[in-house]
Amino acid sequence: MTRLKLAENFRAVFYAPFYAAVTLGHTKRQGLDVEIVASDGPGGGPAAVVDGTVDVTWGGPMRIMKVRNDPNGPPLVLFCEVVRRDPFYLLARNGLDRFALPDLMTLKMASVSEVPTPWLCLQHDLRDLGLDPARVDRIPDRTMGDNLAALATGEIDIVQVFEPFAAMAERQGIGRIVHAQAARGDTSYTTLTATRAGVTRNASAFAALTRAYAETLQWVVAHPADELAAAVAPYFGHVERADLVTALARYKAAGLWATEPAISRKGFDRLAVSLQSGGFITKIPPYEDCVVEFPA
Repeated sequence: MTRLKLAENFRAVFYAPFYAAVTLGHTKRQGLDVEIVASDGPGGGPAAVVDGTVDVTWGGPMRIMKVRNDPNGPPLVLFCEVVRRDPFYLLARNGLDRFALPDLMTLKMASVSEVPTPWLCLQHDLRDLGLDPARVDRIPDRTMGDNLAALATGEIDIVQVFEPFAAMAERQGIGRIVHAQAARGDTSYTTLTATRAGVTRNASAFAALTRAYAETLQWVVAHPADELAAAVAPYFGHVERADLVTALARYKAAGLWATEPAISRKGFDRLAVSLQSGGFITKIPPYEDCVVEFPA
């Protein structure tokens, strides 16, 4: 049994396949003893990979694209895509009965502050519609929990959240989903990350890990959301089971997760152009310079 330390980017429902691969025994079937360890928060995983604290982490390709814009950036690479579409939603306050993305030009919204990717992707969606995202009356610096509270009082018209906040808000009658960012299609959202040296050192283990996630992704396709909820429940004791099932069912219906672990070139390109138009990166790195593939 080969032991791998895998850094958790942060705890989130849309990462469900990573947890399910362990609880369903898919990693052990590949001869791996995977220890999921907490990182210091979003972005902490790559730092832990670089300093050797962990072998591999999951997280957004946006961070590897960012280091490619730095000539002295660490030699990080991507492999094994799990989350292939954007997991964020826009929720509208009660009383706001009609909504389309151009309406953001006349409404007050709060974007996610915890991580940059959701707004960077949404702002490019607006650009695609010929709209200037700088004109949005946007609150950028409050937590999703604080924004939901403000939505409940009518202080904000639209908030950007991921699950289970959306399921909780609907169950509590706080607001309703009016837009799923997954609707834009492939946007590479979560892959595994390691150093180039780590890929060489752990080639067989990383290939086995890719096979384990490939099995999990197919299991997710074949099983209903309540079974996935049961598989990942040990990681989400703070979430009401009904909310967890609702959240996972909605993500599954949206095609959030990849069905095989090859990193989508279309999704990679879409993420990259969004990061560039939002000013997060100045140049788009080549796919081939960022991506390593292991046979599934």
